[in-house]
Formats: sequence, structure tokens, C-alpha cells
Amino acid sequence: MGHTLLCELGLFLLCTFPFNGHAEDAVLTSDPDWSTYFPGESVMFICDMKEGEVTDWEYKIKKDDEEFIHYNSHETYKLQISSTYYSGNYQCCGRKRSSHDPKCSNVLSLTVSGRPKATLTPGTTTISVGDTVRLTCSVERSDGWKYEWFRRTSDTKEVQLSTNDGQNKVISVSQGGIYRCRGGRGNPDFYTDISDDVTIHVTFLNKPVLRQQPYWSPTFSGEMITLTCEVSGGESTEWVYEWRRAWSVVHHENKKYWKFRASESISGDYDCRRRLRDDSYSSTEWSEAITLSVSPQPKARLSAASRTISAEGSLTLTCSVNPSSGWQYYWYRDDKPSGPLTSQDAAFHSNGQIDVSQGGLYRCRTGRGDPVYYTEYSDSVTINKNVPNRAVVSLQPNWPQIYRGEKITLKCEISGGDVEWEYKWRSNSSYKPPNQNEFSIYSASSIHSGNYKCKGTMKSSQQSSTDWSDSFSLMILERPLSVLTVSPSWLSPGASVTLSCVVQHPSAGWRFYWYKALPDISDKFGSYIKELLPGSINGTAQDSYIVHGQRDTAGYLCRAGRGDPEYHTVYSNPKFVWSGDFNPSASLTVNPDRAQHFTSDSVSLTCEGNSTEWRVRRFTDTSLLSYCSFWGTMKGSTCNVQKILFSTTVYWCESGSAFSNAVNITGQPVSRAESSSSLFHVLLIVGLLCGISLIILLLLFCRYKQSKDSCFIRSQSTSQSSATDHMTNQDEAQRNKCAPPPHVDASLYESIKSPDDAENGAVYSVVRKNESNDVTYSLLELKSITKKGKTKKPEESCVYSDVQIRSSPGKSAHAAADEMVYSEVKPGKSLVPNRMLLRPTPTFPQPLKSTLWFIV
Repeated sequence: MGHTLLCELGLFLLCTFPFNGHAEDAVLTSDPDWSTYFPGESVMFICDMKEGEVTDWEYKIKKDDEEFIHYNSHETYKLQISSTYYSGNYQCCGRKRSSHDPKCSNVLSLTVSGRPKATLTPGTTTISVGDTVRLTCSVERSDGWKYEWFRRTSDTKEVQLSTNDGQNKVISVSQGGIYRCRGGRGNPDFYTDISDDVTIHVTFLNKPVLRQQPYWSPTFSGEMITLTCEVSGGESTEWVYEWRRAWSVVHHENKKYWKFRASESISGDYDCRRRLRDDSYSSTEWSEAITLSVSPQPKARLSAASRTISAEGSLTLTCSVNPSSGWQYYWYRDDKPSGPLTSQDAAFHSNGQIDVSQGGLYRCRTGRGDPVYYTEYSDSVTINKNVPNRAVVSLQPNWPQIYRGEKITLKCEISGGDVEWEYKWRSNSSYKPPNQNEFSIYSASSIHSGNYKCKGTMKSSQQSSTDWSDSFSLMILERPLSVLTVSPSWLSPGASVTLSCVVQHPSAGWRFYWYKALPDISDKFGSYIKELLPGSINGTAQDSYIVHGQRDTAGYLCRAGRGDPEYHTVYSNPKFVWSGDFNPSASLTVNPDRAQHFTSDSVSLTCEGNSTEWRVRRFTDTSLLSYCSFWGTMKGSTCNVQKILFSTTVYWCESGSAFSNAVNITGQPVSRAESSSSLFHVLLIVGLLCGISLIILLLLFCRYKQSKDSCFIRSQSTSQSSATDHMTNQDEAQRNKCAPPPHVDASLYESIKSPDDAENGAVYSVVRKNESNDVTYSLLELKSITKKGKTKKPEESCVYSDVQIRSSPGKSAHAAADEMVYSEVKPGKSLVPNRMLLRPTPTFPQPLKSTLWFIV
């Protein structure tokens, strides 16, 4: 295994040795030998085989292991570099012409970059007069350069500086200007791009000072400003002055003064310097900056503590421009358009104030500087001069209360003098009155409520006016109601009736209208037709009216009116005078006919007379007026009332032409003692019935068990007359024992009396069998018995007791339904208290079987 590995390794070395071991003897070099080349330069490749003569060999060039130049007889090759494509690894190979044995050189790496740009680096850009500064020019990542230098100024063309024959990479200069450089190498020369500009300034030691005149802050747009650049020394030298804003020169001048008109666009920080006229790069340092703030043209402001001058007084006006200073003040009045006011027109003060005693339209403005710079005019202010005349607001008609819908007129009255006035009104209401002497409101409403003031202004002098009048308060009330009272309420035959009408919120100017109320049967709301009473067609000044000779029930209404056009109140509610006398054309009867009823009683009210249509009305002691459909049931001409009010209430009938007599009905509640007694009696009767029914059922059950064919009659009574009757019945029953009538097998009568029924009361129980002997029926009925033994007809109210016999388990539903015993118990209302009678009832063909159930 080891011997085989050694043989393989030796064979590999023999195969690779001719190409690697001998190829290193050839040498590839370049001229010039630079680290980096640039497009436009050239390089010479030299291939030295280190063996034999040059002519013994053929040469080729490889680039990146690929053939670049074919075999030829030249040992050198000049590569003209045109782009970065030529970057790469180069190698030359040669072969002998005699044997064609190849041999290759070392690999030479060639780097090609884009066209270079020189970089100029100054030691500083500002030097003092007499000093020098070093400037350095370089080209990155390359060598072999020689440098050329150039200088220019803003006034001269660029020139090349003379230098020695060295590289000239670093030079020293003492003159200001704009400098540039570039590098060159090779043959022919290859140049880099020229460097960026570097400006060298030579400064003088004396520093300028910049001043602003006039020095106001802020400065306003339109004002004239002077900037002065002051530098000590050098008076005999010709200088140029420069001003800059935000590091940019904005102006230069041969004089140290720069005068210009300010605008908002030139706001900023300013500084200045001076330089030699023939050397723009020899100058002073820049001055300290000053800030120039320019605001829009200002507007003067005129203010006054009041806008009105009293009749004998004066008023102070103030003109101002904030915030600024240095102003003079100019005053103007509309009646003097020729120019500003003078001391003859007003009293001037030094702080921008004047005192005026004349009304007018005033304005002002201010000015400063030379030439004078003016602000905008102030807004005009109207100053009024009061006159001694007095304005008063009056109301027509002059009523203390005004109601919604009335027509009113407000008037502004000014006393004294024959002067033509113009009128102005103020109001805090929603309504804005017109500016005239008077105005009318044709339908007053809540929007007109408020306070009103007026004043007058002289037509000949708009700034001369009265004071505002005292405030006039106008309150618009809702439409008023009329309230009618009648006296008396119940008529004596032929008596007079006095009607009195009162308007809510009593006020003046009313006339009163009186109406008779006639029922309007067709109206479902129970309204009345209004018919003016005699003598009230135009109203009456008095608030009362007398109706003479009234005999029957009647209804009345009233309302009031005033103004032109006449404004009316709401109609009053109808009021009634009642008569108890029957009216042939309309009458009311009550059933039951009595004046007092319990509140639980039912009452019928019947209307009779000459009409087929009626309605029944009532008037309670709480003054509530309503008709039958609200508290009863109207059928034809009768109103049925289920419950009577616990009050004294007046009832009457109404037809389309007349009122009936009126009836007073008083409702009384049922007493607690009566209620307790009735409840006790009911409970006593029910308990007694339950005991009787249970006894009868037990007897029937026992009898049925002993014998189906036996009959038993037993009579028990507490009175002699009753006992005699029962004995007779008993004897008759014995004779007919086991011989029942054709329709009944047997009957069992059992009379049970309570101690309370000692006189005539009895309880009867009847048991009957049908022919099949399978069913027993029982009916218990309570009846009242008179002392003579006569029966009264029972009331309709009953208490029933059902006795049911259910089938034993396992029987069908049909059979179970048939197994029942019925017992009917009817309590009667006796003429003698607590009397009850039991009456037999017809039998029903149902079998009696199994279990008994008892239900009351």
C-alpha cells in the first residue's frame, strides 16, 4: 500500500515539474511601474526569457489565464489603456523556435481606475497682511505626479504660477486670490482633473463697525434705512465696501454708506467689510452682525373712553402705534378735509392725546423720519355730542298688560325745539324695530317681549343726538281667559240672575259680551252654541249683567274685547243656574227616586220631553262638568249609573232646545258595621249548609247500604204547627211505604231547623230513587217562609253544592262520568231574617256507585 502511494506521488511531480519549476525563470515587468493607471495612459510590458537570444523565442501575453496577445517575435508590448477593462493579471509565455518548448513568466497585476481629480488643501484660508500660507496638491492612491498651480481673482483671469522643476506638491503664497492645482505624469503627459477652488483672503487688522440709522425696532416696510460701515485708518487708500446678509454679499459700494427703503423681504442679520479696490481678496474682517427686523406698514389705533360727549363737556382721544417709538401724531375730522386739526380745533397733549368738545367722525395717523414716514390711517371713530333734548318711549294704547295677538304702537317722543330728527331704536328682544319715529306691531307675540330704548339724531348734524331714553319694558302675555260667575246657583221661581265676568290679569279698556249657552247635541264633545243676550251686541262697559225672570235651568258664557280692531279674550267656561221645577219640554226623573244613595247603588236617570235626542250632564262639588258617556251608559234617553259619587252632584238633561229640571244627588258610603254584619250572616249560612249537606249524604249512604228497597221518613220540628204538618206527612209516607209514585221510587225528607229559625224557617232534603234503584238525587234549596206558612219567591242568587260519586279504580272513563250525585243548595232571601227553605228538584238518571265526594 505504501509503495503504491509513493509511485503515484512521484508520477504527479514528474507531470507538473516542467510547467511550474522552469516557468519561474521568465520575468514580466512593466514600464512605468505604477500602482494605479488611469484611462488615457499607456504601459510597456517587457518579457525576459532569461535564456538564449531574444530571437530564439516567440512571445505571447496572457490576461487572467486567457490568451491576450498571440505568439509573435516581440519581447515587448505597449498597452494603451482606454478604460477600466484593462485591470487584471497579466503573464507572458515564450517558446523556442527550435523545439517549441514553452516557458511562462511571473504574474503581474494591473489596476485601472477612473480619471483622477487633484485635491488642494490649504493650511488656512485667511492670513494677515505679510503672512504666508502653505497649499498642498495631491492625487489619491497613485504616484509619479508633478503638480501645476493656478491663481485668479474676481477681476483677473486665471494664470499659471511659475514653479521649480520638482514635484511642486507644496507651495507657499502670501497673496490673496482663488487658487487651483492639477497633477501630470508620463510621456506624453497625462493630467488629472483640476482641483476645486480655494480662496485665500488677506485681512487687515482694523475691524469695521456696522451702524443703522435711524435705529428703530421694529423697522416698518417703506421706511428709509442707512447702514454705515465704519473702519478706522486707511483714508488715503481706495476702498470698496461690501454688505452681506445670511453670508451672501448683497451690496457693495465705493462709499461707506448704504441707504435703502426697507421691505419685509430684507429682514435678517447684516455685517460689512472693506477691501482694496484692485484686490478683492485683501480686505478687513467682517464686522459684528446687526439684526434688521422689518414689519408691515403699521396702522394707527384711535381709542376713546366714551363715544358720547355730554352737552357741556369734552372727551379725550388717544392715538397710538404699538410697539414702536419716535412718532408724531396727526388728527383729522370729517368736516375738515383740508388737513390735520390744529390747536384751534382741539387741545393737544404730548403723549398722543387730544381733548375734543365737538362731535364728528375722527381718525388719526402718525409719522417719523426724514422724509416723514406715515402709518396707515386709523379706523374712523364717531363721537356724538349730546343735546339737552330728552327722548321718551310711549305705548299706544297705554294698557298695563298687553296680550298675544293685540295691535300696539311704540313711539319715540323728543321734547323741545323745532328740530328734524332721525330716530334709532335698541331692543334686547328677538324683534328688531325699524329706525323711525313710531312703529306698529299688528299681532303681538312673545318675540316682541323685551326692553326698548330710542334716541334722536339731528338731521343737520349726524353727531348731535339725544341721550338714549329710559328703558321701556314690554311684556306680551298669553291670550287671557274670561271667568264667569252666576248668582244664585239655584233659582227661585221668577228670580233675577246676576252674571259677573272677570278677565285674568285684570287690565283696562275691556267691554264685556254675554251669551246664553244652547246645547249642541250633534257635537260629541258636549259643546254649546253661543247666543248673545239682549243688549250686549256691542258689549257692556260694566262687568256684570242681570237676567230677569229666569224660571228654568240655563247656561251662560261671557268674554271681553278691546282695541281697534277689537281683540277678544277666550270664552269663559259655561256656568249654570239650576231650577228644580219640572219643565214640560224637558224633565229628568231619577230611579230610585230619592236624594241620597249609597255610593255602591245603581241609579237610572231618564230624560223626557219634546226631543228625541238627549244628553245627561252632571256638575260635581269640585266644579267638574261632564256628560253621561264618561261615568255611565247612555241608552236612548236613559243614563244608567253603576256607582254614585261620594259627593253632592247636580244632574240635568239637555236637548237641542232646552234644559231639564236639575236634581241634587248625594252619595253616602256603606258603613263598616253594616259590612261586618252582612259578612257574618253570609259565613253563618254557608257553614250551616255545609253541615246539612254532610249529614244528608251520610244518611243516604247508610240507607243505601241497609236496603235498596226501604223507605224512611223522619220529621223534626221546633214549632207546634210545623210538627203537625210533618206528622201528617209522616203518616202519609207510612201508608205509602214501598209504594212510590209512578215516577219516584222513594223520597226521604229531612227538615233541620237552627235555633234562630224558631218561627217559620225550615230546611228540606229530598232523596229520590228511580226505577233502576241505582241512583239517588239530592237538591237542597233555601226558601223564606212567612209566619202563615206561605212561601215567598226566592232571590236569584244561589249557592250550589255538588256531591260527586267517583268510580273505583279500573273502571272506564264513561262509567266514571256516570257515577255522580248532584246536590243543589239555593240560599233564599227571607222576609223573616235567617229563614231558609229546601225544595226538591227533578231527578237525573245517573247511577250511585263507589266513593262520595262533597264540594261546596
